[in-house]
Amino acid sequence: MPSPADSTDIAAPSALPDFGAAPDAQASNQAIIARQPIVDAQRAVYGYELFDRTTASNHHTAASDAALLFNALSNAGTEALVGKKTVFINCTHESLAGGHLELIHPDKVVLEIPPLAVDASAQNIEGRIAALQALRQRGFRLAFDQQVLRRPYASWLPLASFIKLDMQALKPELAAPLVQFARAHSQATLVAEKVETAEQFQRMADLGVTLFQGFWFAQPVLVSTTIAKPAQANVIQLINLVRKQASTAEIEEILKRDPALSFNLLRFINSSGFGLSCEVTSFRHAVMILGLKKLFRWAALLLTTSRADGTAPAVGTTAVVRGRLMELLAAELLPPEECDNAFVVGVFSLLDVMLGIPLEKALQSVALPDTVTDALLHHKGVFAPFLALTKACESGDEESFARLAQELHLTNRQVNWAHLQALAWAESLGEEAM
Repeated sequence: MPSPADSTDIAAPSALPDFGAAPDAQASNQAIIARQPIVDAQRAVYGYELFDRTTASNHHTAASDAALLFNALSNAGTEALVGKKTVFINCTHESLAGGHLELIHPDKVVLEIPPLAVDASAQNIEGRIAALQALRQRGFRLAFDQQVLRRPYASWLPLASFIKLDMQALKPELAAPLVQFARAHSQATLVAEKVETAEQFQRMADLGVTLFQGFWFAQPVLVSTTIAKPAQANVIQLINLVRKQASTAEIEEILKRDPALSFNLLRFINSSGFGLSCEVTSFRHAVMILGLKKLFRWAALLLTTSRADGTAPAVGTTAVVRGRLMELLAAELLPPEECDNAFVVGVFSLLDVMLGIPLEKALQSVALPDTVTDALLHHKGVFAPFLALTKACESGDEESFARLAQELHLTNRQVNWAHLQALAWAESLGEEAM
């Protein structure tokens, strides 16, 4: 039998409660995450599904996926949030390519993958297989809802580690054949979700379903934590140091300069989501274990959520959008090492606004390749047309957009898709709440 800490006997409420954000959550530096347990037939907790409740909006985007996971690891602290249990995170298909997934230990997280739009073509469904297979190869387990049991999604079934059956949408007489079909065509563990009555639970348990989720077992519990927000200038400098592959000592120095920055890093790397077996207590050790690539991804996400004097991080977000968009556009035409520099051009193009000093003076304090400074200060060189096109995307100048895209031999579709990806990657939940 489970221990009291791992079980609950909360009955279903008479009405579904509102688990929106607390009224003052947006006004303070608070991250609010709801967790709902997934339990076995004896009510022992197998894992937790996490939902972001920092804002009252239920708008689900690639950015909210990244922000939720980032806050769960860097701010809420997974030990207090989920302990050693498995974490289930809802994803959009756009977020599956996000760098934030590189920050976590695949064994700790189940990615819940939605079906495509109702009118999705067989070609589009088949086109997602490679990305899903890549996630499986990296060690992630994938969960799908019962739509994956429909004929168009037959090719996704072998990739399923979990299949969730919705008790509110599933007719009782279809439960047995659906469970039988799932078992015959997949190796997935079945989860009965949205269980609200003893009858629903017993019906699925009798069919051999082993995991359950729903209000009959437990309501979501809100976990609130105060976010320590470092100075944007320090996050930018950290990104710059990582990009030029600075020494551990140099990176350690910037971490020592900003307590909030170092606090977030140590809390993140010691979270169960990162998967370490020992606690990291020194900045040097943290940097060495994390590695430059993951340190950059972490800092880039931190930049989108950091605020100066309580103001919205609109400038930081725009800078990261520019960086990501330039990186994606450059990937179409330039070698991989140049894509890194394209990102730097985009992020640093607003450095004067973020630091409140002229751009030329701001750039004197950082070591950058000539190709980067040429684009930023003189609007020339290989990256200049990419930066101009990026700015045209922001301004909505259709004439300049068309001309610059044509000069780079990029189609409107390529640029627009890259822009959407960049917006989704860099958008922060704090900005959504504005």
